[in-house]
Amino acid sequence: MDIHILVYLFHIIVVGSLFIYVGINRDKNPHIIYPIIFYLGIFIIFYHIYKVYNYIKIGKGYWVNLIHIFIIGPVLIYIGYNREKTARLWYEILLMLGFAAIGYHGFYLVKTIQEQ
Repeated sequence: MDIHILVYLFHIIVVGSLFIYVGINRDKNPHIIYPIIFYLGIFIIFYHIYKVYNYIKIGKGYWVNLIHIFIIGPVLIYIGYNREKTARLWYEILLMLGFAAIGYHGFYLVKTIQEQ
């Protein structure tokens, strides 16, 4: 199976679902969710910094990685750090990112499958 298909499925099933779950349950999230998304945000930033560095070396595009570094990672860290005190706006942003993850990766999943 193509590695890209696994990445698309992971983002559709796990990432998109997690973001939507946390965004919808903004007032009822279990306390364990906050450290998970906090450290996930840190991991995402450092992982995508590494990817940008490697992509620059080989001359490959890295705009998606920059979105992870400057938008997705910080939103997760902010919500994870502030926990229940997080303003509603940040949960709305997380909801939009969840739907974007499902839509973006769903589109490329279908496109990849059609090309095979």
